[in-house]
Amino acid sequence: MENMEKKELICIGCPMGCPLVVTMDKEGVSDVAGNTCPKGDAYARKEVTNPTRIVTSTVRVEGGDKKYISVKTKEDISKDRIFACMKEINGILAKAPVKIGDILLENAAGTGVPIVATKGCGCIK
Repeated sequence: MENMEKKELICIGCPMGCPLVVTMDKEGVSDVAGNTCPKGDAYARKEVTNPTRIVTSTVRVEGGDKKYISVKTKEDISKDRIFACMKEINGILAKAPVKIGDILLENAAGTGVPIVATKGCGCIK
């Protein structure tokens, strides 16, 4: 019999939180079991072959009515780039005013994904 590996996951594709069992062989994912919707199958296959996440954090603001605003990656990035992304986010100093959706960093950690503001900030009057 072929060398099979099984991984257990909890699906985050919808509110059901299905317990998934992913069977992998030398060629990749051979089976996904336990999902009650198609999102579970897609999530499981991606999670075991190329796991990604949206990164959320805060950045400092200069000259604003808030000292910090929330930010996130515009898209999900590879899990292995999260720490490098956070290092760059921690170095951002936004200048007020900032609007929701403003790009504060064009290319986070070489991923090609921008860091965007998720909260606005006005100038101090």
